[in-house]
Amino acid sequence: MIKTLTKSLIVLMLGGLFSQAAMAQDGASALKTIADIVASINHYPSDADKAALAEISGNDSLPQGLRNMADTVANISHAASADGKEAMAAIQANESAPDRAKELAGIIASLNHVASDEAKNRLAELFP
Repeated sequence: MIKTLTKSLIVLMLGGLFSQAAMAQDGASALKTIADIVASINHYPSDADKAALAEISGNDSLPQGLRNMADTVANISHAASADGKEAMAAIQANESAPDRAKELAGIIASLNHVASDEAKNRLAELFP
């Protein structure tokens, strides 16, 4: 019951937080930074990666969904945590989220030690 309520609350909170205007400039740059880190991750993010992700997650001018994505990646230890996977599922379910963000969220949720070659190629296409 609480888990379902939490999921519903996250989806509602994310509604509109990924608007195209909010993703402009800083959001697009932050999204690319996250994608680059995911493509290079090896079991867990480096200290430099964690610092960059902390900067993104601490930036209140960025959409909450984007900050949640940064938190999830920062806390990866071989794979995203259950809470992180839940947050990525909420982003994927959010109709307002850009397709690139949804796809990145799916890659983050399915990451297992390292991004697959297919995922790395897709990230390179989405975030040149």
